[in-house]
Amino acid sequence: MKKWLGVTLGILTAIGGFVDIGDLVTNALVGARFGTRLAWVVVVGVIGICLYAEMCGRVVAVSGRPVFDLIRERLGRRTGLLALIASFLVTLLTLIAEIGGVALALELASSVNYLLWVPVAAFAVWLVIWRVKFSRLETAFGLLGLLLIVFAVALWKLGPDWGQLMHQATNPRPVGHETWATYAYYAIALFGAAMTPYEVFFFSSGGVEEKWTRRDLVTERANVFVGFPLGGLLSLAIMGCAAVLYLPAGIQVGTLGQVTLPVAVALGKIGLVVVLLGVFAATFGAALETALSCGYTIGQYFGWQWGKFVRPREASRFHLVMIICIALSILVLLTAVDPVKVTEYSVVFAAMALPLTYLPILIIANDPDYMGEHTNRRVTNVLGLFYLGLLLVASIAAIPLMIITRAGQ
Repeated sequence: MKKWLGVTLGILTAIGGFVDIGDLVTNALVGARFGTRLAWVVVVGVIGICLYAEMCGRVVAVSGRPVFDLIRERLGRRTGLLALIASFLVTLLTLIAEIGGVALALELASSVNYLLWVPVAAFAVWLVIWRVKFSRLETAFGLLGLLLIVFAVALWKLGPDWGQLMHQATNPRPVGHETWATYAYYAIALFGAAMTPYEVFFFSSGGVEEKWTRRDLVTERANVFVGFPLGGLLSLAIMGCAAVLYLPAGIQVGTLGQVTLPVAVALGKIGLVVVLLGVFAATFGAALETALSCGYTIGQYFGWQWGKFVRPREASRFHLVMIICIALSILVLLTAVDPVKVTEYSVVFAAMALPLTYLPILIIANDPDYMGEHTNRRVTNVLGLFYLGLLLVASIAAIPLMIITRAGQ
């Protein structure tokens, strides 16, 4: 049982990365506009995040140190600072959206305006980080996030034409009035969402929190190859539900309520309750991940004491960073900015930061001084370089496509 529960780190990381507030809406929006014609991007993203997350986990298990701690040591202060700035800003932007997502989920459940829930959600995130042990945190929210499997049940219950969905998935192109530029913009958004920087930093830091050693390499790989593909399947289920319900009617998706509606249509009130609990768990788990990742990256770069495996008074600067980030999130959200839009922009900006995040990981995973006999194999390096090429293309194309398409409109 303990070994099975050990996989919850990967589940929590994957659900936070693949089905947070932005991904929930983005996958539904893409399904409503393109059907499953962008499903291939989710598959490519799952393979990529599995590839680099396994490198991160292996680095932790062999060296006993998180990846960002080694980036500065191996690549120098300046290169490490570039990676820090790029990943931290994207992570902070995502934290803002996730706290907003928790508030939106509470609004759907209570009919109370989400702005009134923002301080409550932010305080709850801080309280859980402050008081709950890491192992309990990952187990509780990792398993609760599995409630989003209700999207897969709803897709089956809606009785789709599976042949039509497969036809769409195997014909990756825009349809109707959609342009190739818009299609490419959402492809980059989905790719950036699947490989957001905080996923690998949270995963590697979580390995340290769990005190992984070389004996835990099997657990590390189980986390990667169970958790992340599961997150990808949930993303495809959300996309499929929107493709079945909204695409034939020509309805576009832009709110969290529209994302959950297919489940309510297929499964009624019970399904709606389950999906709301799942959305709350996923967004709350993602808020925990991003808040912790803000503290992890800053603390590891500057060499501070960090982590939940030590008392807060022994890692005061680590906790102060998270408090500041959570407070900034409240201030931004209380301006009434749309949390969904914040995350949609964050995944595009994440695409720009991806090369700076993943190149150092590839370098460290090939360094025998840290890895000994556990350096990357040739196949891993070939795939790693291929994905770096994709990340570079996505980072270069992200902003021009955002401008050309007016953020996918």
